[in-house]
Amino acid sequence: MEHDNGKPDSSQRRTVLKAGVAAASASVLGFPAIVRAQSDKIIIGHLTPRTGFLGPMGEYAVMSINLAVEEQNKAGGLLGRQLTLISEDSVNPPTASSKAQRLLERDGAAVLIGEISSASALGIAQVAQRNKKLFMNTGCNSDELRGKSCNRFAFHIEAANSTYVKACGRVLLQDGLIKGKKLYALTADYAFGHDLLRTAKVFVSANGGTITHDELVPTDATDFSPYLLKIRQAKPDLVISNLAGNQITNFIKQYAEFGLPFPMSGFGFDTVAAWGAGADNFAGTWPTTWHHDVNSPSAKAFVAAFVKKYGKPPENQAWGEYVAFRSMVQAITETRSLDTMKLIDYFEKGAEIDVLKGRKGSYRAWDHQLLQEMYTISPKAKGKSKDQWDFLQLGASVPGAAESLEVLAPTMQENACKFT
Repeated sequence: MEHDNGKPDSSQRRTVLKAGVAAASASVLGFPAIVRAQSDKIIIGHLTPRTGFLGPMGEYAVMSINLAVEEQNKAGGLLGRQLTLISEDSVNPPTASSKAQRLLERDGAAVLIGEISSASALGIAQVAQRNKKLFMNTGCNSDELRGKSCNRFAFHIEAANSTYVKACGRVLLQDGLIKGKKLYALTADYAFGHDLLRTAKVFVSANGGTITHDELVPTDATDFSPYLLKIRQAKPDLVISNLAGNQITNFIKQYAEFGLPFPMSGFGFDTVAAWGAGADNFAGTWPTTWHHDVNSPSAKAFVAAFVKKYGKPPENQAWGEYVAFRSMVQAITETRSLDTMKLIDYFEKGAEIDVLKGRKGSYRAWDHQLLQEMYTISPKAKGKSKDQWDFLQLGASVPGAAESLEVLAPTMQENACKFT
């Protein structure tokens, strides 16, 4: 069940970034400004949870989208018009849906960007479809969003759960931790977690392993000792986290405190969760869409701009917001239009997107999933960290340079998406 912090709507955060004065300097985004004398603004609607167990990631999302909009306005905006960002705390699925409707109907948003909760994203996508506006999903992993619940107005920057599982699973197979092994899984008890557990079971079973225990963990759980005691008694070959948000932080911390000898890994992960756990506690192999050590010119430019503004590096949710905005700006610039169907057509024709990685990405026409490289993360050797954020070792990109980006993505057989 989706987490709800119980706060009334009037107390939830809404921030508006006013459009700045146009400047002639080039944007870090690298897109040309199209100057035209128009006084009206383009409204960008942004939704993300800033409270509850997903709140720490939401804060990075807000920082990133603010940076991206500021940069574009300094470069002259879009179509000769400045941008106004309205950022909302989505909180839970009902609130997310109602705020999405308000952003489109009352505020006149041209596009919706954001979200981290898969359950909330489903409602936002339905609102976007009814209003015939784009929804750029930046942080929701559920395969269902790209599968039976897909719609033509939703695009997915975030990787699917099955992609995370395959990316991390490759490394675990190489390390001999799946075939013939017994796995113990802890899973976040909401839409994302259930979907991730389903895809994990498919992968593990197909590769000769067995998930012998799977525990559903409430999203507001902070004490993992009952689960850790069960793990100690079960003596698994590998412990798998299918947790989310600050659940991961608390689990990693307490796993280290218990001193359990069993290897640990995870099929879902966000950098901020590891940062919260700290270098002394972090262990195992985890998948990620992006990390601030990715070696590409656009990634370095983004990291430098983020650090300059906020004094710390961006994490993977910040990356998602930034790439979603880049995608939208590129499509509007190239089509010279805000018409939703023209933007959809632009993406469906396979336009290449700079996704701040070694290889460019593109959106698949049949499910609107961004095809992209993935990575794994593990602890750096002790004493190698330069600062409090520098204890994660970035693994090689997957798939390999000679492989298609389709290798890790859900197949048509796995995710039967049919647009209506």
